[in-house]
Amino acid sequence: MRHKKGQKSADNANTLKLVVSQFLINLGDVLINPKVTLPWLLQSLGAPLYLLGWLVPIRESGSLLPQIAIAHFMYKIKIRKWVWVLGSIIQSLCVVVIGSTALLFEGASAGWIIIVALVLFSVARGLNSVASKDVLGKTVAKDRRGRVTGWSASASGMITIVIAVYMLLFFDGDRENVNFYVWAIVIATLIWLLAALIYSSVQEPLSQIDDKETSFFAVFKELSLLKTDVVFREFVIARSLFLCAALGAPYYVLIAQQKSDNAGFVLGLFILVSGLASLLSSPFWGLFSDYSSRKVMLIASLLSSLSGIALFFSIKLLSDTSCVIWSVAILYFVLSVAHQGVRIGRKTYLVNLGDGNKRTRYVSVSNTIIGIVLLGMSSISLLSYAVSLEGLVLIFSLITVVGGFMVIRLPEI
Repeated sequence: MRHKKGQKSADNANTLKLVVSQFLINLGDVLINPKVTLPWLLQSLGAPLYLLGWLVPIRESGSLLPQIAIAHFMYKIKIRKWVWVLGSIIQSLCVVVIGSTALLFEGASAGWIIIVALVLFSVARGLNSVASKDVLGKTVAKDRRGRVTGWSASASGMITIVIAVYMLLFFDGDRENVNFYVWAIVIATLIWLLAALIYSSVQEPLSQIDDKETSFFAVFKELSLLKTDVVFREFVIARSLFLCAALGAPYYVLIAQQKSDNAGFVLGLFILVSGLASLLSSPFWGLFSDYSSRKVMLIASLLSSLSGIALFFSIKLLSDTSCVIWSVAILYFVLSVAHQGVRIGRKTYLVNLGDGNKRTRYVSVSNTIIGIVLLGMSSISLLSYAVSLEGLVLIFSLITVVGGFMVIRLPEI
C-alpha cells in the first residue's frame, strides 16, 4: 500500500515538473515566435525581406530533420532527460545571440546572424522534441499525457496575454522599442535555464539500451517503418497535410499589417489573440485527447480549414479597413485554437502509438519526414507572386481538409 502511495506521489511530482518545464519553454517561444515576433524584429532592424520567408521553415525543419540521428544516439542512453536539458541550455545560448544581435547590428548583417542562431536553436529543439515524448511516455500514465501538454500550453497562454496587453498599451513599434525586445530576450534566456533545472529533477526510470548497428547508414534503416507499419504511415501522411495550417498562419498577420498603419498594434493584437487561444483551448484539447486524440486531430483540422476559408471570403466581401483587421484577428484566434488541437492531438496520438524505443523511433522518423515535407510545402508560398495572400491561405486550408479525411482512416488507440 505504501509502495503504491509512493509511486502515485512520484507520478504526480513528475507530472507537475513536466507541466512547469514545458510551460516555461512555451513562454520562451512566445518571445522568438517565427510567425509574429521574429518577423517584426527583422523588419525593425532593416533586414532584407526575403529572409522573413525562411523563418517558419527554418524554425520547424531545423528541429525536425536531424531527429533520426538524434534518436539513434539516444538509444545508447539510459537516462534521457539529460538530452532535453542539453537542448534547453543550447537554446538559451542561441537566444543570447539573437538579443545581442538586436543591440549591436542592423540590416543584412543582423538578419543573417539571427537566421544562423535560429538554425542552431531549432536543431537544439530537436533534442527536446525526441527526448520529451520518450520521458513523457515513461513517467506519466497514458490517460494523463494529453493533460500535461494542454495545461502547460494554457499556462503559457496566460502569461502571453500579459505581454500582449503591455505591448498594446506601451509599444509603438519604433526602432527604439528593440531595446524592450532585448530585455525580453534576457528574460527568455533565464526561462530556458530554469526549465532545464526543473526538468533535470524528473524521476525517470532507466530506458532499454539498443546495442544494434551504430554505423551512419544504419540511421536511415529506421525509415523502413513507413513501409512496414500501415497505421504509422497514414498518421505521417495526415500530419504532413496538417502542416498547411501552420504555414498559412503568418499570412493572417501580413494581411492585417497591410491593412493597418500601426505595426506595433498589430503585433500586440496577434500575440494577445494567440495567448487567449492557448489559455482557453489547451486544457480542453488536452482532456479531449486523453479520451480520443484521433477525434481531436479530426475536429481541429476541420476548424483550421474553416478559418482559412472564412478569411478568404471576408477579405473579398469587407471593404472597411478596421472591419478587415478585426475579422482577421478573430479568424486568427480560431486558427490558433485549431492549431493547439492539432498539435496536442498528434503529440498524444504518437506517444500512445508505441512503447519504449519503438516510441522513440516513431517520433524521430515522423519528425524527420515532416521536416523534409515542410521544406517542400514551403515552396507553395512562391505562389504569392501570382496569387493574393488570402488566396494562398485558401489553398493551405483546402489541403488541410484532405488531412482531416486521412485521420478518419486511423484507428483509435
